[in-house]
This record gives sequence, C-alpha cells and structure tokens, in this order.
Amino acid sequence: MNEIAPMEQFSEKPVVEACARAPVGLLAELTHRCPLQCPYCSNPLELDRVNSELTTEQWQDVMRQAADLGILQIHLSGGEPTVRKDLEDIVEVAAKVGLYTNLITAGVTLTRDRLKRLKELGLDHVQLSIQDVDDVNAEKISAYKNGLAKKREVGKWVREFDMPLTINAPIHRLNIENLPNIIEFAVEMGAGRIEVANIQYYAWALKNRAALMPTRAQVLKSAEIVEAAKERLKGVMVFDFVVPDYYAKTPKPCMGGWGRGVMNVTPQGRVLPCHASESVPGLVFDNVKDRPLADIWLNGQAFQKYRGTSWMKEPCRSCPRAEIDFGGCRCQAMAFTGDAANTDPACKLSPHHGAFVAAAEQESAEQTPPPFVYRRMAPAKAPAAE
Repeated sequence: MNEIAPMEQFSEKPVVEACARAPVGLLAELTHRCPLQCPYCSNPLELDRVNSELTTEQWQDVMRQAADLGILQIHLSGGEPTVRKDLEDIVEVAAKVGLYTNLITAGVTLTRDRLKRLKELGLDHVQLSIQDVDDVNAEKISAYKNGLAKKREVGKWVREFDMPLTINAPIHRLNIENLPNIIEFAVEMGAGRIEVANIQYYAWALKNRAALMPTRAQVLKSAEIVEAAKERLKGVMVFDFVVPDYYAKTPKPCMGGWGRGVMNVTPQGRVLPCHASESVPGLVFDNVKDRPLADIWLNGQAFQKYRGTSWMKEPCRSCPRAEIDFGGCRCQAMAFTGDAANTDPACKLSPHHGAFVAAAEQESAEQTPPPFVYRRMAPAKAPAAE
C-alpha cells in the first residue's frame, strides 16, 4: 500500500476539520452509457455524453493519483463500464499501482474471454447487478430483453475463474416480494456477498419514487427475510441490507460522512463527495483535468462544504449523533426541504419528518403506480442562437 504524501505537498491552505488522510474508496464512473434503462439509476438526469468522457490516458492518471493519495479500492462503474473498449487498459494500470479493483456491471455486454482477460490483467472482484430473478419482471424494470439469462452466464464465468462475486439487488415495489428468490439466486451463483439495497431516492429514483416506493409492511417483512437468511447462510454469504430512508427514524451516515471516506469521479472528470451531490446548488466541483486529485480531496470547496460538524444547524449541531451520522444525507435534505444544510428529513427530529414519511405511505398505498420514466439519454440540445 502506498503511503500518502505529506499534506503540505498539495496545498498551503489549512485542511478543514475531520478530513481523513485519504479516502478508502473511489467510485470511477467511466461512462454514463448503458444498454439498460433502469428507472432507479443513480446517474444524474442530465447524462454525460460519450464525446465528453475522460480519455484512456486521463483515467489511467486518475488511477495513479488515487494510489498516491492512499486510496485502497477502485469501484469501476457507470453507466455500464464494460462499454468502454479501453476498460482493460484502465484495469491494468489500477492493478499495477496496487489498487483493489471492483467491477460494478450489469453483465449483459460481457463475454467470457473478456472477463478472463480482465482477471489476467488484475481485476479483483465482480459486483453483478440484477433487476429481478423473474425474467418478465426483470425485462420490465430494465427495458432490456433476455438480461437475466446473460447474468446467469456471467455469474458462472466469475465462479469458473475463481473470482469473488457480489450480487447487487436494488429492492423496490416491483421486486420486493421476490426477495427470497433473489437471495437463492445469489446462493446459486456462488456469491460471497449480497447487497439487498432498498432504493435510495435521488436522481432517476426520485423521479420515479411513486412507482418504486414499497409499503412499510413490505419493508418490515423484507428485514425479517434478510435476518433469517443471514442466520441460515452464516459463513456462506455476507449480507448488506440497506433500508429505505423514508421509513427510518435516524438517518444513515451518507457515504460514511460527507468527504470522510469516499470520492466519486464522473465520466467528464468532475470530482464529487457523493454520486448525487451535483443536485446541491452552490457547490463547486473541481475536475481532475485541472487540479490534482489529492488537492481536491483535501481542499476542494465541494468537499469542505459539509465535512465535519461545524456547518450544522440545530437540531443536528447539539445532537449526540452528530459525529455518528454526520447529519445524514445533504442531497436528500436538499431534495425534500430545499436547503442542503437542513436536518435530513429521515431523522425523527427534523420538522419535515412527518411529511417525509407521509409521502412514502401515500405513494406506496396507490393500487396502480404510475408508469416508469426510464433512464434515457436526452436528445442533444441545439446550439443557442447567436
């Protein structure tokens, strides 16, 4: 593991409180292109186009800078990262500089030979996302034909090449009743880990919230199913269970706390404290093309804005959980209350909590949910008239 260089090497500015020496992980969104159109995608509503993406050499430089900063894990994501023809070149450099590489993929564009080659170049882990284990429902959610059959193939290849596998299962109204079968699918695939991740409502998921929100009873039942499966599969598979904020009483420490352990690089090279932070107005996002990654992490305006606790208003400022949940999610506070510095409405102490819960209960009670607004690239804008 590379040691981080002294802080003074990067900037003479004082480093803000609670800044970790280095993030543990970096989410590298290599592209926003994706053959699937999932209505809960965490990518922004305004998707980056292919002609604006970082080049191979620029992404390779990000990998080198990440290692120098002391980052341990690189999560290669998108969109669908395998649509990048240079994925092998990026993985090879990441592995050579000592980064643990995790490929987050829908799997549908992978081939056996390509996965084998990626492993030979140093890919450490595969995280395979699924929409459901019912073929018809999986196709309805993703707007992609025969995706589940291909995912089964990819899971078998991962096992054949003796690579660790995580099954990522976003859970929502349309598939929550199938959770027992989703867990069994992960067992069948030989996964060592499963993420039962109730949808978090940002970006496309927020746009589709009324179509995706499960009932409180469904969420409580899913928690029981997960707990029973944890016990049954102890020593076989690890569970990560993410509950929906709308039925919580205390917020989660989003990304482990703003600017504390994770950073995100977009396809264009903007560096974000979390994947949804572009929804917060007033933040300045530096670009890896213009400023060193370490300097952005330590001193970038977007990272400093909500790092630590000094920015907090009441009731967060005097709350005993202030350094446990770090105020919860700034993007959710912005989306629901109009002020990113407000208490996360998932918290029972927030004056907005009652309306937050009521929105979930009202939308989940609708017998006929609205149709999906699928994740699609918007038509290119015409140039402005002179």
